[in-house]
Amino acid sequence: MRLNDYYRAKLTIMKKSSFVVCCLLVLAFTAQAQQYAVVDTKYILDKMPEYKEAQKQLDQISVQWQKEIDDKQAALDKMYKDYDAEQVMLSDDLKKKRQDELFNKEKEVRDLQRKRFGYEGDLFKKRQELVKPIQDKVYNAIQQIAVNRMYDFILDKSEGITVIFADPKLDKSEDVLKALGIK
Repeated sequence: MRLNDYYRAKLTIMKKSSFVVCCLLVLAFTAQAQQYAVVDTKYILDKMPEYKEAQKQLDQISVQWQKEIDDKQAALDKMYKDYDAEQVMLSDDLKKKRQDELFNKEKEVRDLQRKRFGYEGDLFKKRQELVKPIQDKVYNAIQQIAVNRMYDFILDKSEGITVIFADPKLDKSEDVLKALGIK
């Protein structure tokens, strides 16, 4: 019976030490865990009066530019209508001249639309001018919070999950390049 008590005591000690080791592992893992936060920049921007004002200005400019395009399109439509009504009475030279005028006017309307609303057009540039400083202000506040509260990541949930702040010490891009043999 004495031998049985010995094994029970040893088993109890092993169970306790296993529990302690598991607790230490969990504690170590938790200490290594990264801290992260989530923000909604769209919600933040919508609460900012200066952002609302910038959006209001952009909307006004957009309406003004769209009216300018619509007026030119209406003039072009009138030119087409007049041409259709008069083409039977026009000589071939005059028909060719009017068709060239219509083509040039149509190109002018398309170019104006592209200039105002196209990729990197006037509206894009105006948005950059008015909204980007406000977005930078929000980004700087987020970065300051991340540094002060020691967050490793801050994710933006406003338009899909996007990392808007990551602690540079966590960037392993150079390690990947080294593993690929690229300097």
